[in-house]
Amino acid sequence: MRPLLVCRHDLTLAPASSRVIIRPFIPSDPHRITTVIGRALALTEEEAVAELGALLKEFDARHFDIEDVLLCHFEKVQRHVFTQRPLTRERQLLIGALFSGEYALESAALFNPSIVPHPDQSDLNEGTLRFIMSLRATGEGHISSIEFRSGRIAADGGIALDPVSRFVTAPEILPNPRYRKHLFFAKLREMFEESDYCSAVMDPLGDSFTLQDLTKSISRVRREIQPNTAELKRTLERVKWLAESNYELRFSPTLAMSERIIFPVSANERNGIEDARFVRFTEDDGSVIYYATYTAYNGHSILPQLIETTDFLDFRILTLNGRAVQNKGMAFFPRKVGGQYLMLSRQDDENLFLMRSDNPHHWENPELLLRPAEMWESVKIGNCGSPIETAAGWLVITHGVGPMRKYCIGAALLDLEDPSRVIGRLRKPLIAPEGNEREGYVPNVVYSCGALVHAGRLILPYAMSDTATAIVSVELDELLVCLTE
Repeated sequence: MRPLLVCRHDLTLAPASSRVIIRPFIPSDPHRITTVIGRALALTEEEAVAELGALLKEFDARHFDIEDVLLCHFEKVQRHVFTQRPLTRERQLLIGALFSGEYALESAALFNPSIVPHPDQSDLNEGTLRFIMSLRATGEGHISSIEFRSGRIAADGGIALDPVSRFVTAPEILPNPRYRKHLFFAKLREMFEESDYCSAVMDPLGDSFTLQDLTKSISRVRREIQPNTAELKRTLERVKWLAESNYELRFSPTLAMSERIIFPVSANERNGIEDARFVRFTEDDGSVIYYATYTAYNGHSILPQLIETTDFLDFRILTLNGRAVQNKGMAFFPRKVGGQYLMLSRQDDENLFLMRSDNPHHWENPELLLRPAEMWESVKIGNCGSPIETAAGWLVITHGVGPMRKYCIGAALLDLEDPSRVIGRLRKPLIAPEGNEREGYVPNVVYSCGALVHAGRLILPYAMSDTATAIVSVELDELLVCLTE
């Protein structure tokens, strides 16, 4: 294999502890909640106003909408307020602050990037591409979320990142999301055997239903089926859990890309949203949707999930269905092949698999695609994001784990018409950790969740030892020659 010239760009995305959001900080013991509220109620109105003024002076400049957030947190504990006296807005804000705390989203790491063309390509110089980069941000307690950056790639290969705001804002969680019945019921069947209790909840619902519709149906079943057995309670809890795992988010269009954060919402991702692999998917009619697979982690087990968006403002979060939905590292192809959706996956924590489906939400029957072949990937292999279409074939950026748990990045080439046919793969790594890339939270690791091609170059952002992110580029033709010679 001829040596490849890999250009390391002078860009590093390092974690910044100053980027914070406000999260609820509410004790689990109701007595403690009441005690804390009592101390706030004991203040005179003048004292409450003074305390709030000092607090806002210290924290207001760190957040866009601190008062709205504090009022929201007050509402979470309002039922514990033991006075019938109306509370002033100032006292409500102060109580909200007592049950709030700042969380530094990326204080530990900013890593595992993917990159896609921006939906808006207006007002650019000829040959320039605007992009969006997603990143896994990790803070206290190793809780991961999804952050975004934007920038431009010039025709000559120069890369510039847009300025990063010090503010971060979580989206609005839409209160009454809509579900598709056949997908929802299919997931319920995967979770447990066919159940009369499930049918009792689902049968009266339409082909499309809202969370409010489902909640009413659950309440009706709970009333009508007596006695309320342990199995019934468990089934209804699982139905509710599934509904809460499928939700919708909305960002204000006034927010810059770097100000948008997707933080864990549902119970199955309370310990993190990990390794989002975004891809720009083109439908048969030419319309475009962005898909992203990610790993939801609840502290004990993982669950592959799906994100859908067309504009990076409105997001749908969905569970994936099918027996092949397991393990980490699922990645969509950017279009249908042979009339079917295709996905790369890792079923056994060792090899790379190919999956085909008529439905992007349901996956079965994985086919073995690649096994470890070289020493640098002899422990296991996986993908580093979605395949990239080239004239020579589907370019798949891979990762391999070798001796001393060292992660390297490689590449393979698949046939355009029959992606199960491997045309070639690199014998040596495209990128191996070197110098300061070896040092970090998890040493000796380079890793990516997605790349793109622009102006004849592969643009590959990658994580350095699970801590920070850098970018390299490679001449595409040179890489394809290495893969096909």
